[in-house]
Amino acid sequence: MRDPMPNAFVAGAVDLPETEAQLVARRQRVLGPAYRLFYQTPVHLVRGEGVWLYDPEGNAYLDTYNNVASVGHCHPHVLAATARQSALLASHTRYLHDTVLSYAERLLSHFPSELCHVMFTCTGSEANDLAIRLARAATGGMGVIVTENAYHGVTAAVAEFSPSLGPGVPLGGHVRTVPAPDARLGDPAATFTAHVQAAIDDLIRHGIKPAVLIVDTIFSSDGVFAAPAGFLQGAVDAIHAAGGLFIADEVQPGFGRTGDAMWGFARHAVLPDMVSLGKPMGNGYPVAGLVLQPHVVKDFGAKARYFNTFGGNAVAAATAMAVLDVVEGEGLQENARKVGAEFATALRGLTDPRLGDLRSAGLFLGLDIVTDGKPDAAMAARIVNGLRDERVLISATGPNGNVLKIRPPLVFGSAHVALFAERLERVLKRL
Repeated sequence: MRDPMPNAFVAGAVDLPETEAQLVARRQRVLGPAYRLFYQTPVHLVRGEGVWLYDPEGNAYLDTYNNVASVGHCHPHVLAATARQSALLASHTRYLHDTVLSYAERLLSHFPSELCHVMFTCTGSEANDLAIRLARAATGGMGVIVTENAYHGVTAAVAEFSPSLGPGVPLGGHVRTVPAPDARLGDPAATFTAHVQAAIDDLIRHGIKPAVLIVDTIFSSDGVFAAPAGFLQGAVDAIHAAGGLFIADEVQPGFGRTGDAMWGFARHAVLPDMVSLGKPMGNGYPVAGLVLQPHVVKDFGAKARYFNTFGGNAVAAATAMAVLDVVEGEGLQENARKVGAEFATALRGLTDPRLGDLRSAGLFLGLDIVTDGKPDAAMAARIVNGLRDERVLISATGPNGNVLKIRPPLVFGSAHVALFAERLERVLKRL
């Protein structure tokens, strides 16, 4: 597996302005060697607004990558809700608080009625960690099935089934990987079901009871696989037949990003046992959660207690509620559908032979970069860094590191699409 950040800055690789060079030196001194920076020339950011990020000189960068600020950087309605609640109370879920419950009820109203509990965490990694803990308690199993280049988080338990972290983070012996459902290689429903069943059989053959199948429902780290909708059902049936559970990881595709549904799993008409939520839930505030069916937590809840000091605190709930206000009130799911379609059309209108297959759903797009029809990670990195020089921010993903990962805030508009296409065409000509 490749490093999930193929465009990362390497100290000494480029000459930096004095201010940035000093920041890099300070960063390396105090944060240590495990952190990475995007791009060959790092971006120094001091402010954000809507789809724009700004450096100290006031230069604007078009953000076509961050799903963290899902409703736009520094959205005034969300900021006001955070500040208002921060001035009142910031306590946790061991006290009664109306806002926490009101948010839980409103969030759950966007899910099928069977998914009627929510447990709050601070990050998507924590949500998936909690999901695995509950799944093991509910099933008595340990086996985990994921796609070959999946990313689900960075806790000790979750990193063991996040193969995109690379060979420096070994997979657990209880983990089996399967290829992502790629429609270019045949029927994705039948093929993915067969691969999941083979993984189940292999776990059982090694004396490991299957516990979960977990997928990012847009398969973003695998290269973005969105079509045709409906290909997950057979795989979900297979894990259920084996006594395991299905977890839909909605940290990246959730909250209306795919345009045709609020959640990625809904596009496939499947009912998860658990749904993990993260980044876009608080528009930058650390709030995340796990939505689940009652049967998953019944035995666990009778024997153990769950507590998270900051997960579901009153400020988090008020902030997340404001995010839902914006998603609903500004019609951002419909905007994702409409502008996402325009985005896909614009990219398909570019005729450069290095632009290969495009896969998309709403405002989540994956564009292959190829040379002579073969994956070209080096060229993808050059394009990503070339766009950075044009003040457009994206990244690359996929097992070969050759897929441009395009995932802008949900407030992205037609003019931004046109600007992106113009800058990409300019970079391709220059390269």
